[in-house]
Amino acid sequence: MSQVPPMQPPPDIPPEQSLITYPSHFPIKVMGAKVEGYVEAIVKVAQAFDPDFDAATVEQRPSKAGNYLGLTITVRVTSREQLDELYRTLTTHPMVKVVL
Repeated sequence: MSQVPPMQPPPDIPPEQSLITYPSHFPIKVMGAKVEGYVEAIVKVAQAFDPDFDAATVEQRPSKAGNYLGLTITVRVTSREQLDELYRTLTTHPMVKVVL
């Protein structure tokens, strides 16, 4: 049985090569178990990074079996560092399974 190599952090992309211009409204897909408080927890994270984030804009998509809930949050980001920290915060959140 072969072992999967550990994930490596993405390489730093110089600002002039980035495809994202800042500030920008950036959609992020977040998946987690469909449990009470999940949507509110993700909204709280989004608002920590974008105080003007509107919870009413969260798009929800339940899994086929209904056990998981995919969310799309569109957050206004002002820098690569802010976007990276938002991804780190989401990926380490105990209610989150996957962030895309």
